[in-house]
Amino acid sequence: MRRPFAPLAVLAAALLTGASAAPACASAVSAPAAAAPASLAGSASASSSALSSAAASASVPASASADEDEGFTIKDPRIVESSGLAASRQHPGIYWTHNDQDTGAYLYAVDSATGKTVATITLTGVGRPRDVEAISIGPDNQIWVGDIGDNDGVQWDYVWVYRLPEPARLKDQTIRATQYVVKYQDGSRDAESLVVHPKTGHVYIIDKHEDGGHLYAGPDRLSTTAPNVFKPVAPIDLWATDAAFSPDGRRLVVRGYFGAVAYDWNDGRPRRIGRLDVPLQRQGESVTYTADGSRLMYGSEGAESTVVAEDPPGGGAGADGNSSSGVGSSSGASGASGGGGGGLDDGLTRGALAVALVCGAVFAVRRLIKRR
Repeated sequence: MRRPFAPLAVLAAALLTGASAAPACASAVSAPAAAAPASLAGSASASSSALSSAAASASVPASASADEDEGFTIKDPRIVESSGLAASRQHPGIYWTHNDQDTGAYLYAVDSATGKTVATITLTGVGRPRDVEAISIGPDNQIWVGDIGDNDGVQWDYVWVYRLPEPARLKDQTIRATQYVVKYQDGSRDAESLVVHPKTGHVYIIDKHEDGGHLYAGPDRLSTTAPNVFKPVAPIDLWATDAAFSPDGRRLVVRGYFGAVAYDWNDGRPRRIGRLDVPLQRQGESVTYTADGSRLMYGSEGAESTVVAEDPPGGGAGADGNSSSGVGSSSGASGASGGGGGGLDDGLTRGALAVALVCGAVFAVRRLIKRR
């Protein structure tokens, strides 16, 4: 997965969308401190770290690691590039994740009550994964994994999607997966988002492009004997790093580094209904609804990464299809927030304050270092 970017682009995007890329900004602008005296460089690092933590605390609830509804921290030291997230419907409070690039084909079941891994699944029948970027759970508790990234910029002629049954018992085990070869109708591309509709089981991929990508639909039934051609069916207005269906299948949320967009699924013809803010994270990579649809869970890469809970558009879309008609923010000029959380106005304020605080302080420390 290619990382974002120039510091000014980070700041501008964060201010516009309410996303918070302050740590990336702080890292970018404080790089020259390495040439300063050790004491001053250490002071700069400590100041930047403290301010980043202070800004993060405004977005992450204090009880984040104790309650699924308030998020949690992934404690497993093996999980340092959590690139996808999916809430189990079979095991309440369990979230499946995986590394971006791992030493093998592994999935991890993380208990949101403790942040600890309670099961590690080793996939067989899939060869050596290239760049696993996404995970989704479809009907009948089938786990779908998207080996669809293009980390090295090599533009593969094809990518892979894996399917396996979610185990009824959570323990370390090996499960044989079904592997599907995927090609795009309009040529190879990078992608980090794979979603499976919870009612129909239809598989979709969203490609990743700075200027926005497209939703690609696979065949009604994937084949194991021939390549499966995915076709573009709708534009997506975001540099997408992950996506998720609501449990009732009526909403699609797509996230990026600097924000998220909510869509009404509209029988496979997504209709944009609003922009959502995303929490302050080191590198926003994943999103999933909770199993009951009451919260959106935003994940990030990095050691001991935090999964942050936010209100979904309209206040929630339940597993039984009781979906609210509202949305967290309007896509119109007013940008007014609805009844649910995750609105654009709140995100703009939070993102602006956090980024301005961290970047301003780091620039000040740099100037102090240069004077000495």
